[in-house]
Amino acid sequence: MRVLVIGNGGREDAICKKISESKKLTKLYCSEGNAGTLRYAENVKLKSNDEILDFAEKNNINLVIVGPEVPLCEGIKDKFDNTNIKVFGADKESAKLEGSKDFAKEFMLKYNIPTAKYETVTSKSEGEKVIKHFAYPLVIKADGLCAGKGVKICQNELEAKEYLKELFEEKIFGKEGTTAVIEEFLEGKEASLLCFVSDGNLIPMESARDYKRIYDGDKGENTGGVGCYSPNELFNEDLKKSIKPVLEKISYGLKQENLAYSGILFIGFMIKNNEPKILEFNVRFGDPETEVVLPRMESDLIDVIEKSIEGTLKAEDLTWKKDKCMTVILTSKGYPLKYEKGKEISGIENVDEDIYVYHNNTEFKNNKILSAGGRVLSVTALGSDFEEIRKRIYKNIEKINFENKTFRKDIGIIK
Repeated sequence: MRVLVIGNGGREDAICKKISESKKLTKLYCSEGNAGTLRYAENVKLKSNDEILDFAEKNNINLVIVGPEVPLCEGIKDKFDNTNIKVFGADKESAKLEGSKDFAKEFMLKYNIPTAKYETVTSKSEGEKVIKHFAYPLVIKADGLCAGKGVKICQNELEAKEYLKELFEEKIFGKEGTTAVIEEFLEGKEASLLCFVSDGNLIPMESARDYKRIYDGDKGENTGGVGCYSPNELFNEDLKKSIKPVLEKISYGLKQENLAYSGILFIGFMIKNNEPKILEFNVRFGDPETEVVLPRMESDLIDVIEKSIEGTLKAEDLTWKKDKCMTVILTSKGYPLKYEKGKEISGIENVDEDIYVYHNNTEFKNNKILSAGGRVLSVTALGSDFEEIRKRIYKNIEKINFENKTFRKDIGIIK
């Protein structure tokens, strides 16, 4: 099978590695890829969905796996509808579950799916009236795609009004912020669950917990995620029982609304007293969750994806290692704000054999591996005990160097 993976991050590096292990694979491309995907794929630079379609047709691609949210929300899946090429990912309408917070909240409300109380606003003045309906802290979310930066937890009225001004007057997110969702702040612990979606049916993968804040102790700015581990200790049998009817409601809603796609649904939960409420939907593999979930999967990923597209995937098709997995992400100084890039990376070749380094934002230039973004490398390991895994990871982080390398020191300390 000839496969094309779309994306250039740690998620796509993890997908490419897992795909490369399939006996069905004959050729693997990645667009645009990074220095890590070069280990198993031929990187190609395709600048638009039209270019991707053209390349796929000319190179006899059998399967396209879409990593990032932007091409899904633009409708890349729909472009392939009149071809024989299979695409693993949500169509444009289904992708609104991620592309519009308001769309997702309406969906949850309609199908009685537990989530935070909310109201949607389209102007600063409307927002200033609506915030009076909520206690503090409250949450304001830009409606559209903002690369994970559109959510603000406001501690008081002053902060809420300032953020509304930034969204509607300063237009910090452009058209993606012309609508906003204001919702109650949920207390508890966050947990992530990735599900395969097979013609609207949800088949859960193993759970994960990621770390969003840039500094130790969950301090500082929100990021795309700077560490992760799987499984999440919150997912005991009682919680799984609580989540099962939630997944059934989501599946029912997808089918009722003609959103029964085949791809991924990432569900962000807030858990309190073993009761789940949904924070967000994403219609693609999470990052960094993918870097700790896929290493634990024993099943052939191409097999799983083919069955998902056919609508025949069952829970028993997913088999998992008993090992746990953890990753710590090395970041560029300044991330998630203004950060440096173009720094030469050394030492990856010196890590222990039981350590795997996924590339988040790197490029291979003049026979050197260079940093190319805020999140640079995900240092990852499997094992039977989280404390032992984290010791191995941090020991090996010392072997990898680039100028002004930063990372959290408390990933995997489970309380």
